[in-house]
Formats: sequence, C-alpha cells, structure tokens
Amino acid sequence: MRLKGKVVIVTGAGSGFGEGIAKRFAQEGAGIVVNDINAHGGQRVAGEISSAGGKAVFVKADVTRASDWASLVGSAQSAFGRLDVVVNNAGWTHRNKPYLEVSEAEFDKVYAVNVKSVYLSAMHAVPVFRAQGGGCFVNIASTAGLRPRPGLTVYNSSKGAVILMSKSMAAEFGADKIRVNCVNPVFSPETALSADFAGGAVTEEARKRFLATIPLGRFSTPLDVANACLYLASDDASFVSGVCIEVDGARCV
Repeated sequence: MRLKGKVVIVTGAGSGFGEGIAKRFAQEGAGIVVNDINAHGGQRVAGEISSAGGKAVFVKADVTRASDWASLVGSAQSAFGRLDVVVNNAGWTHRNKPYLEVSEAEFDKVYAVNVKSVYLSAMHAVPVFRAQGGGCFVNIASTAGLRPRPGLTVYNSSKGAVILMSKSMAAEFGADKIRVNCVNPVFSPETALSADFAGGAVTEEARKRFLATIPLGRFSTPLDVANACLYLASDDASFVSGVCIEVDGARCV
C-alpha cells in the first residue's frame, strides 16, 4: 500500500474530486480526515470508507476560517496521532458570466475558498510538518489557471494564484522537507461546480463544446485526479516538489 501509515486531510471531500481522492487514498492505507462544509456529504464519504475497511473521520469545517483549520489539524492528530498530507481540494466559482457582472461578494468568496484556504492550511499544518521532520501538500488548481476560458476570469485568476503559490511554497518550505505540488484537472461534469462553469445546465450541447477542446476525447474523472494526487502524496514522489500535473487529456498542450 502506497500510503500505509500516512494521515491525510482532504478538503471538500464530500463529493466530486475530493470524494474520489479520499476513497482512493484510503484504499492505499491512509487514515483520512474527510472535510466538507456539507455534513451530509462528508459523513456519507467517511462512512463509506469505514464500511469498506478503511480508516476515516469526518470533520465539518469552513476552509476560509483559521479557527476551523486549527480544528481540522487538531482532529487529525487526535484521531490518528499525526498528519502527513494535506490535499487542498475545496473550491468554489462564480457562474460563467462577463467579468464586469461578477459582484464584489463573489470575487471575495472565490479568493477566500480557492486561495486563502491554501494560505491557512500552511499556517496550521507547516508547524506540525516541521515538528515531524516533513510533510506534503497537494493543491488542486485547474487548467483554468493555465488556459483560461472566457466568462470565468475571477475563477481563472484564483487558480493561477494557487499554481504560483504552490511553486513558491515548495521553494520556501523545501528546507523543512515539506513538498508542495499541484494538480490541474480539466472540466468534469461529475463535479458540483460543472453547471456554474457551463453558465447553466450541463446540456448535451455544452458537453460537446467542452469535449471538443480535449484531445483525448473524454472528461477527467475523480479517479483520474485521485491517481495523480496519489503519486504526488506517496514516497514515489519523494524528490518531486513544485510541479503541476495537468490531468486534462492534453487540453493545455
């Protein structure tokens, strides 16, 4: 098992990519702190992991709040005795619309959920990693941070910030044996934000429009993203830090 003995926080793990990451990591032996702001989804995922023979606890927390991050990290230590990996997966977007129609409140929420959460995760997890002699962050950004689509300018820029923040964190924390990497998924109709990305219902026409931009001819799945994260979180990637892996079927080429 590639993550045997490791303890992992996965934010936004109550559905979509986060659910896929949490379940895949549990299959590889990790103890999982399933985090979501939605208690129903988070409890379901933690319960399904436990029922399948894995180890998981659910912690409801808002990743935009420092006190909630303190609770998340403390819960990992209380439940499993340590913390090895933080997967910053929680995300939010405004609906696809012209830049000048994005409200200030929407702008603030996009940056709070997508960017501030990564900052807060480091503020609370890095001291633990330093005390243990190392650790790992895997930050979920997006192909939108590399090849932006119109109508999502604020979201796109927030994911660009996550990409650069991940690289800079890797450079700064490398001396502490802390690795920081990034995964950039392409559009997936299996996530809760897909309708917002599409600007409405994900119709067959919308699916075809997105699919036409992906050379491999299919959308990313939670398992695709989870497998990339698994590599980066495992000891197989012990000398890999500051990289971004596009899980996008060659869209960004």
